[in-house]
Amino acid sequence: MITHMGDIPADVAEMSFEDALRALEDVVRKLESGEARLDESIDLYERGEKLRQLCQARLDAAQERIEKIVAGPDGKPQGTQPFDAETGQG
Repeated sequence: MITHMGDIPADVAEMSFEDALRALEDVVRKLESGEARLDESIDLYERGEKLRQLCQARLDAAQERIEKIVAGPDGKPQGTQPFDAETGQG
């Protein structure tokens, strides 16, 4: 489901999209406040980038699943095809 998992720390990779988004918003607030020391700001920025990568990967996977909706002859959706159906992964 998520690409480039080696780039995303385990604690971030296990987060749901919603949790990762909230954590990313928290990182942004801390960085915007200007109260963090330089070293802490760099660490926050790096964590924020990993959270962004996770959110983007989850959104991309969701979009691909949505695009695989199977339309019937009348143009109305008849069902869905799981995103991983072609690769045999679950």
